[in-house]
Amino acid sequence: MAGHTADKFMREYLRGVTHELGPRPDAVGPGPLVAPSQPFALGGLLLLEDGPMQGWVTVQGDRIGGVRKTKPRGMLSLATGGVVLPGLLDMHNHPDFNVFAAWEPPEVYPNRYKWRDSVLYERVIKAPNRLMDDQLAIPGARLQYAEIRAMVGGVTAIQGRNGASDAAEPLVRNVDRFVFGSHRARTVIDLPAKVDGFGWESFAAVLKAIEDDRVDAFYIHLAEGLPDDEKSRKEFPRLKEFDALGPATIIVHGTALTPSELGEAADAGAKLVWSPQSNLRLYRKTTDIKAAFDAKLPVCLGADWLPSGSVNLLAEMKVAANEMLDQGIDVEPRMLVDMVTSTAADIAGLGDNLGRLEVGRPADIAVFSRLAEDPYESVLAANARDVEMVLIGGDITYARQEWTDALAADVPAPNLRPVIAWGKRMRLDNGFRARPDEETVPTLDDLRADLIAAFPQVGPIWA
Repeated sequence: MAGHTADKFMREYLRGVTHELGPRPDAVGPGPLVAPSQPFALGGLLLLEDGPMQGWVTVQGDRIGGVRKTKPRGMLSLATGGVVLPGLLDMHNHPDFNVFAAWEPPEVYPNRYKWRDSVLYERVIKAPNRLMDDQLAIPGARLQYAEIRAMVGGVTAIQGRNGASDAAEPLVRNVDRFVFGSHRARTVIDLPAKVDGFGWESFAAVLKAIEDDRVDAFYIHLAEGLPDDEKSRKEFPRLKEFDALGPATIIVHGTALTPSELGEAADAGAKLVWSPQSNLRLYRKTTDIKAAFDAKLPVCLGADWLPSGSVNLLAEMKVAANEMLDQGIDVEPRMLVDMVTSTAADIAGLGDNLGRLEVGRPADIAVFSRLAEDPYESVLAANARDVEMVLIGGDITYARQEWTDALAADVPAPNLRPVIAWGKRMRLDNGFRARPDEETVPTLDDLRADLIAAFPQVGPIWA
């Protein structure tokens, strides 16, 4: 997805994601106002780097304090009966737009530029987007609401946040913004048509930051269209002409790339983010993912955005599994789980912090219902209603009501608010501060009311 390059919004987006190249001293990490004050342990079938293990993971402060087979003594413990895994990473999304409902593309588009210029896109996305910009009272309301939607689906980190709203740090970690105290990733939507053309200044700034070892991950929407579309076909050669294909390059989509080009990308150390649902709806084609795997190109998944993509990453995993089967790939459930955990974290340049359950790492953890004997099949079969708990940095951000009552009895009630999710009684904590000096924090009810007042057709979270 991307906005029209002539849009004021897109100009702000491109400028916002690339102009600020140094760490910002007032940037803070996500986190609720109050977290459980004492260490605790979660028991279940743990998905570890070496494979599944029935055991316990302990949480001490914002970190994983231990991973063990036996229940720890003298510690508050909860036997979940579920699958315990690292929080999911959604590696391609545009969360600011995920307040809009899904729309039905009326035709097969040759490339992303065509549907971005369509009358339908103006009516269902661009016009409501401008309306919300004018009428919303809560800064960042759309983003916070959308990240709650992602989080209740097991996502603890996401890519693609609008750079123009960088003044606030939302709930879910942003892999291409300020994260873990630094900003070492950049995102560009459109490849410049030529040197010194529109967008070149921002693009060149990213290349300079990579050269100066200030950027590890460079997300670029590339070759997003039909394989025989001339405009899409020209983008990979242009990327090479700009000397922008290298180990930092993370290609988003790549639906028009040939097996040879996918091989070149792999040889250069680049990576790929795959969003098959949005590709199939807009172009009736998606990336030659078998060729990408054959070339040993690292691949992870992204749900893209709600209007043409999947409602969440769990739904996207099922689309990916079906498409892999159609392309003749022997699908292993663990492969798909890795594509949204460990592989995704490595591609993001955050493999030392995210994507694995290991001692000393940030306690970004999800607990899913056990749906199958094989735990990876269980995760692949899961829907958002099967997400039982989510922790971000040790904070219980979403969990079954009885679990929060047991583990977070000392957390003030206003922080852990009751919600009914697909008929289950859960608690949600979105009481996070965007900045240390903030005095008030909007609740989900506040966000919902603000959004609906501006745009009554806002898509619900639990639907």
